[in-house]
Amino acid sequence: MCPSNTDHPHRPRWDGSRPDPRPRNHRALRLHPDNRTHLLRAAQRKPCAHCGNPVEWYYRPDGRPLPLHPREAPDTAVPHDLRWQVTAGIALPGTDRTGWSRIAHPALCPTTAPHPGPTTPELDQLRRTLAVRTRHLIETGRLRPADPAAAPTATPAPRPAAVRRDVVQILHILYLAPGPAPQVRCVAFTSHRRRCGNTLADHAWDTGLWTLLPVPTARRTGELTEHLAGAPMAVYDLTGLPYTCQLRWRTQHCTVHAGTAAPDIALTAWEPFDPFAHHRHITPVLPQPPAEPPAGQQERC
Repeated sequence: MCPSNTDHPHRPRWDGSRPDPRPRNHRALRLHPDNRTHLLRAAQRKPCAHCGNPVEWYYRPDGRPLPLHPREAPDTAVPHDLRWQVTAGIALPGTDRTGWSRIAHPALCPTTAPHPGPTTPELDQLRRTLAVRTRHLIETGRLRPADPAAAPTATPAPRPAAVRRDVVQILHILYLAPGPAPQVRCVAFTSHRRRCGNTLADHAWDTGLWTLLPVPTARRTGELTEHLAGAPMAVYDLTGLPYTCQLRWRTQHCTVHAGTAAPDIALTAWEPFDPFAHHRHITPVLPQPPAEPPAGQQERC
């Protein structure tokens, strides 16, 4: 008769793994209809569907999800094209002055071997470690072999076409808007089950003023920003508005949905302004003031 583990909860299983003494509650993850937000949390850890290794999911500035390796690596061990950083919960390409970077999991996933592009001995050792763990999961029956045709690609995604993105100052902090500042849309979820179509500048009294401010010092020094330090740049300044109006702009809500129970259907698209990463959007010329939106066109909940 084959021995059972029911009488011995701490006895190893047939494959040598330890049983989990914690009770498991197999429930589907759902969002309550009355929840304040319809967005999932960032930095959620989940095994990769192809290799079984843990990854952490973050959002890119354009809203696309990106799986990152859970641990950081020193900049000396990561090629420049493979470096990522997490700023305010958003995954941005490049690195900062801390000397540590994150790595996208497709560049390390064993199912994408051989990996194109530059590499280092430290990354090769990390890939071998992940490959050994994947083989162990397959041999113990905890992971099905991945289909080679469905393996993730390690090539970078094509960059979107260049669009005008304004620099906005909210609460004395510089942000990069997803587009022209007067055209930024509300992220609220309306009762019509779609995203609100209102812009944040619904009235003439809650709009900002265009001004010229000096380019701040970049956290990273380089040839791209040395000639821009202290140069004037066009900024959509909102610091003259009351605190409640600036907070409404920061949460990206229109005047109709500000302070209401309407949930969010999209992430706020403000990016912390970095002269090194956003040098293409720096302009020393003030744009032409847009036409005021017609009154009475706001969407209701």
